[in-house]
Amino acid sequence: METKAKKSTPPKNEDTKAKAETKKKDVAESKADTKTTAKVTAEDNNSGSEFREFFIDELKDILWAEKALLKALPKMRKASTGKELADSFDAHLSETEEQISILEQVFELMGEKPKTKKCDAMEGLISETESIISDTEKGTAIRDAGLILAAQKVEHYEIATYGTLAAFADAMQEPKIAKLLRSILRDEKKSDKTLTILALESVNEEASEE
Repeated sequence: METKAKKSTPPKNEDTKAKAETKKKDVAESKADTKTTAKVTAEDNNSGSEFREFFIDELKDILWAEKALLKALPKMRKASTGKELADSFDAHLSETEEQISILEQVFELMGEKPKTKKCDAMEGLISETESIISDTEKGTAIRDAGLILAAQKVEHYEIATYGTLAAFADAMQEPKIAKLLRSILRDEKKSDKTLTILALESVNEEASEE
């Protein structure tokens, strides 16, 4: 009678070794996945942090701009010929003081102290305003037309800045900050409209006749 051959089975120690190697491989893959996830998370956090820092840097820029404008507006008012234009600069002076206060609130909401960084754009616009005053004759509509031109350049710069900063706040999911910035934006648009009406209704025509 033939005896059936017994099935060969791998030695127990080889089976254990194979399982250990498999486990070791799984652990290595798990660590690699964890490391990759951590890297992605770190990159995401770093990206958000960089955008936040950029936002704060731009806040410092516009805060400097508003404070510089606060000093320039009384000079613009004094140089004005027409009472309506002078009154509009007075009104904008009060608005600028309020806007500075609002910006300081924005800094607080961001957990930062209100600080400034020199705004080259505003410095240039104020320098241009001073040139217009020195290049025009006192008591003329031409000077007023020039002052309106300078003031509207400032307004348009501020409108662009606050509109963009509000959009940045939206992207960072900061609705309170976005709302505050848009309140300033509305003021700037209103001031720009007031200057346009003043120019079209009287100043430009009077200047053209001088």
